[in-house]
Amino acid sequence: MNIYVSSLSFGVNSDDLKAVFEEFGVVESANIINDKITQRSRGFGFVEMPNKEEAEKAIQGLNGRSMDGRTINVVEAKERAPREGGFNRSQSPFKR
Repeated sequence: MNIYVSSLSFGVNSDDLKAVFEEFGVVESANIINDKITQRSRGFGFVEMPNKEEAEKAIQGLNGRSMDGRTINVVEAKERAPREGGFNRSQSPFKR
């Protein structure tokens, strides 16, 4: 199960996140999302837990808990919707 964690302190790293979730079971991966330019944490991340029951216990046990001085939000991650768009010259008002 993929888990979304938000409101993280900028000082929390992927290893910290993994350690907190390991209290509830096996963690396949834990990743803090960083800004592409500054490489600083964006304050959220994802945790992958292979066992659904353990993941649900982690969500219940960690949602609203304090971590590094901040109250974190922990929910099941939603599937990312496919991106639409991109630049389409045929729809551009600036046709040549």
